[in-house]
Amino acid sequence: MPGAIARYQRKVSGPLLDRIDIYLEVPAVEVEKLSQDLKSEDSKDIRDRVIKARRIQSKRFGDNIRTNSEMNNIHIKEYCKVTVEGLELLKQAIVSFYLSARGYHRVLKLSRTIADLADSEVILTEHLAEALQYRAKEES
Repeated sequence: MPGAIARYQRKVSGPLLDRIDIYLEVPAVEVEKLSQDLKSEDSKDIRDRVIKARRIQSKRFGDNIRTNSEMNNIHIKEYCKVTVEGLELLKQAIVSFYLSARGYHRVLKLSRTIADLADSEVILTEHLAEALQYRAKEES
């Protein structure tokens, strides 16, 4: 099965992966952990944060667009303010992950959403780092 998955992933081209905002591998859960009482964020709290983030986006964009994913380059320049440290991280990511312009903009949009969920006006380094974690990993 892992071989079949790897073959399928190799068939998916870079430009196609570049259009996917969030790529997340979810490992199988160990049987022992299924029976444990794990601490996690309450779904109502998550829902409230998402609603608040959507309100922030609605206020930001008015009737033009609904979500950060719909931003164009002009919106990105206006609303995706990044700290100096964050800019350094982005520069490293461009080189290390071979980010295209599309990939760069997708990271910024996703970082803006992560910042909105954290109720942060500015995109911080941790928001960028989280967004970069969701990029598709290159298979060697």
